[in-house]
Amino acid sequence: MKRIASILAALLWLTASNALAWSNHSFAAYRAFEKMPELANAQPVLVEPLEAFLKDQEKAVQDLLARQESWAQSQLDFYPPRPASLAFKANPAQSDAARRLAFLMALRVAPNSKFALYLQPDPWSAAPDPATLLAHSAVDTLPEQANSKLRFVALKAGDSVAPLAVLASASDEPDYGLDINLWSDSPSEWAKIYGFEALPFGNPALYFSTQAPFHMGFYHEDRVIYLAAPFVKKTLPLLRVHQYGTLAALAFRSGHAYWGWRFSGLALHYVQDLTQPYHASLAPGNTSAKLIGINLLAMAGFPRLKDEMIVLLSNRHLALEKYQNQMLYNAARAATESAIEIALRSGDKDASYPPWSDMYARDVVSRQSHALGSRLTEILVDTLPAGYVSDPGFDFGVKESGIDLVAELEKQDSTKRARFDTMVTELLGNFGAHSRNLVRGVLKSGSGK
Repeated sequence: MKRIASILAALLWLTASNALAWSNHSFAAYRAFEKMPELANAQPVLVEPLEAFLKDQEKAVQDLLARQESWAQSQLDFYPPRPASLAFKANPAQSDAARRLAFLMALRVAPNSKFALYLQPDPWSAAPDPATLLAHSAVDTLPEQANSKLRFVALKAGDSVAPLAVLASASDEPDYGLDINLWSDSPSEWAKIYGFEALPFGNPALYFSTQAPFHMGFYHEDRVIYLAAPFVKKTLPLLRVHQYGTLAALAFRSGHAYWGWRFSGLALHYVQDLTQPYHASLAPGNTSAKLIGINLLAMAGFPRLKDEMIVLLSNRHLALEKYQNQMLYNAARAATESAIEIALRSGDKDASYPPWSDMYARDVVSRQSHALGSRLTEILVDTLPAGYVSDPGFDFGVKESGIDLVAELEKQDSTKRARFDTMVTELLGNFGAHSRNLVRGVLKSGSGK
């Protein structure tokens, strides 16, 4: 059993470096919610800073975060308890800045997280006035990536804003540094006091790697995998969904609708990540027997197949992400929707799933996504140019900025592309349905029913 652990560690090392699931969640979230009555008919809300919500609801937040901690300790398979010194304590005499810092540290997110007042505009809307834009660094603590489509429109306290824009914008926010460098071996001051273990997989020196265990959930692997490599279970997306979802319900109940929608968007991110099979499966398209066989060869001094598998998984993950992002962005620029937009918006499947619950992300979303991994891989490999997804000598991540996958697929066999588009459409249809079910659950809790 110990031998398989080395290849699993290598796979997870690689996977953690590709910690983003869907490129810019807001693009898809706008479409998923634009026709949902709870959003389409919602009245505009007034923008307020995080400090205003915390000050008004200080005692309620104290009590809620204590209940969150009890829930995590009793319900999660893997959860390093929060040090008692980090518990949020109501103190009307403390400053807004001190209260905010205490809140972020009680959640055990990066205390330098911006939580700025901003929106990401709907890509189908007119381009924003450049004078209204915030610098990337005002919203995101991470470096701006090449060819980034992120645009941040500044808001100020008292502005009136559509709930759809708040929700969709916040659905991308956890990728802006909130879960960076939280593990005990991370290069940050807060890592030393947060009480998390050493990073279970990935490279603590690579900043994106450190968020991966919060954004991935390997809940449905074969038993032999867990026996050989128990660190595979050390993931925490359920924690974040519960934290932000219950905060959203509190905000709605207490009359802070802006933060109700904002926290809902934060919770959404982790559920949406799990709709991506490469975030719910260790090695989509590969059986446990194959992993064991490749690992045995590596242990015998023949690591080529192991190394090639790692590269191919990375390339396929990135290619899927690149394609869906291009399709959504191109449709918006051309103002011509595709089947993807229709699937994101359709509510036909919503009621086919169980009602929202604390374990819905694990028992429904991740299970479904994991089951789709093999079919996705087969279709992806059959459709995309072999050099991108079947050549272990090619690094998609290095070349990505110069690749136009939509243009490449226009040259491919139309039947194969249609099959791939159907697969991507199915995945994003799941993205939309599960997103709406989470929001329904939060709104029900927030109404006190």
